[in-house]
Amino acid sequence: MKVKDVMTRDVQSCGADTNLAEAAKMMWDSDCGALPVLDREGEVIGMITDRDICMAVATRHKSAAEIVVWETISGKVYGCAPHDDIKDALKAMEREQVRRLPVVNGDGLLQGILCMDDIVLHAEEVKGKKLPDLSYEDVMRTLKSICAHRVLVGI
Repeated sequence: MKVKDVMTRDVQSCGADTNLAEAAKMMWDSDCGALPVLDREGEVIGMITDRDICMAVATRHKSAAEIVVWETISGKVYGCAPHDDIKDALKAMEREQVRRLPVVNGDGLLQGILCMDDIVLHAEEVKGKKLPDLSYEDVMRTLKSICAHRVLVGI
């Protein structure tokens, strides 16, 4: 099974100069918890989550309209391509402890998003000796890795 078989294609995104109030409204309107952040050329440069927005507003003592996305994102992008095997994408999610991966083409342009919701809805139960392309066990292993507490160095 390929990422393109599971991913969400119609994805909202924002720019680095979008303020957090606008980003939160986009998430609310789209019923999602994260947005890919695109540069002016349309390449994915990061992700912003609803948690990122909440933490930025709570810790910076500014309104969401006064903070822009680029002040909040890490700049680290973990993604996948539409033709990647779904199990490789799951391994990336496990390794990086992320629930969502932007799906990009060879030029870095957004094609969709792969999130745990998509994966859960496509998982199947193992029946007999035939293994499904995406099993409940695959999903649980990935979730377990994502949910594991990270070891904080230097604290």
